[in-house]
Amino acid sequence: LVDAGLVLAGTFQEGRLVEIVELPDHPWFVASQFHPEFKSRPTRPAPLFREFVGAALARARARFGVDAVPVQSLS
Repeated sequence: LVDAGLVLAGTFQEGRLVEIVELPDHPWFVASQFHPEFKSRPTRPAPLFREFVGAALARARARFGVDAVPVQSLS
């Protein structure tokens, strides 16, 4: 899989357990075995979730226009 482009982006125990994989040529693909939701909070989202939502909003804006995706700031 690595030869096909899969990146082993995060490991545990000195590389023996793969925790995160990515496909760099995909607009937004990541898979995780760890649990970022345990540390994520509404006003301090885990980077994995923050970036996923940001990518989803960017895609929706590109497809449907800026005004089609209302966004409310948490700050």
